[in-house]
Amino acid sequence: MLAFVTAIFFLLITPGPGVLSAAGVGSGFGFRPGLIYICGLFIGTNLVALAVVSGLAGIVLAEPGVRTVLLLASTAYLLYLAARIAFSGARIAFIEADKAPGVGGGLLLQALNPKAYAVNTTLFTGFGFWPSNLTAEVVTKFIIINAIWIPIHLLWLYAGVSLKRLAPEPGTQFAINIAMALAMLAVVALAVFSSSGG
Repeated sequence: MLAFVTAIFFLLITPGPGVLSAAGVGSGFGFRPGLIYICGLFIGTNLVALAVVSGLAGIVLAEPGVRTVLLLASTAYLLYLAARIAFSGARIAFIEADKAPGVGGGLLLQALNPKAYAVNTTLFTGFGFWPSNLTAEVVTKFIIINAIWIPIHLLWLYAGVSLKRLAPEPGTQFAINIAMALAMLAVVALAVFSSSGG
C-alpha cells in the first residue's frame, strides 16, 4: 500500500491541467472562487474514476472516432490554456476572464483532462493490495486518493493566491507564465504521445 500512496502523491503533485488551473483561478480570482472551482474538479475527477472503475471509459475510449474527438478537444483546450498562460503579459493571472469558471468549469476540465483518465487508470488497475476483496480495495483506493487529492489541490490553489499577493516584478511574472505554459505543453505532448501508442 505504501507504493500506492507514493504513486498517488507523485501522480497528483506534478503539474497537470487540474492543479495548474486551480493555481490560475486562485491567482486570478482569489481563494473563495478557487475553492468553488476545486469542488468542480473534485466532482469531475471522481466521475472520471467511476468511469474508469466501471469500464465505461474503456468502452467509450475503445471507439477510435470518439477517442480521436476527445483527444482533439482536450489537446485544443490545453493548448488554448497554455497560450493564455504564456501570453498573459506581466500578470500572473493564468486564466483571464471576468468571471471565475466555477463548478461547471472544473467538471468540464476533468471530462477533457487526459491526465485524469491516465492517473485513475494507473491507480485503479495497478497497485493491488486486497486481492481477496476487490470491492473493498476499490473503496479504499477512492478514500486514499481523495485524502491526498484534496490537500494537493488546495496547496496549488494557495500557491496561486500567494503569487497574486506577492506581486513579483514583471520579468519574474513573465518567467513564471512561460514555465507554467511549458508545463501545460508537456501535458499536451504526453497526451498525444500516449494516444499514439508510443
